[in-house]
Amino acid sequence: MAAAILQGVPGTTLDTDLWINLPERQYMTVNNLCLKLGATLLRPTVVMLEDESLVNFCYHITGLQDFDRAFDKSRLLTMDGQKVRVLPLQLILKSKLAIQRDKDMVHIQLIRTVLKCQRKLSPVESWK
Repeated sequence: MAAAILQGVPGTTLDTDLWINLPERQYMTVNNLCLKLGATLLRPTVVMLEDESLVNFCYHITGLQDFDRAFDKSRLLTMDGQKVRVLPLQLILKSKLAIQRDKDMVHIQLIRTVLKCQRKLSPVESWK
């Protein structure tokens, strides 16, 4: 949801999900890097950074193509002063529709509303 919020979807999230292009069985590679950088390991795929923000590492995103194809469609945005690649709202929506957790149902409606508003704007205005 963090990527959707960066793209104008109103909402909150407790963590930031990062899609890692590694086989899930290599999660310790990512965890060891995080530990070296001062993060606290909370679960095999979740760390707390020094500023107490939570990061969840995902190795597969339900409902989406492989990593490389999704990456090609990603957008470069700024988050906390850093350039980050984020999935476009259409792909976030597709994933949430595939998962359909209780919290996703609210997110789905919010994302659809923002996409509808963006379609009504000219292409230039929708990414200001």
